[in-house]
Amino acid sequence: MKIRVKVKPGAKKEGVRSLGRDLLEVRVSAPPEKGKANERLIDLLSEHFKVRKSAIRILKGETSREKLLEIDL
Repeated sequence: MKIRVKVKPGAKKEGVRSLGRDLLEVRVSAPPEKGKANERLIDLLSEHFKVRKSAIRILKGETSREKLLEIDL
């Protein structure tokens, strides 16, 4: 499954919410430095979708707030 994600790094409260059919907003507390926010994003999504962390890959947007992810369900 491919899904678009809008990441909000440095948030006080973490969470995942749907903004539409194939768009999620994910708030992470980690700062956008040295890939920390991306690591936390993958942690939260693996809990949300109940999959292994290795089942989630960032296809586009490694350094952007808007990303395209592939999740193997």
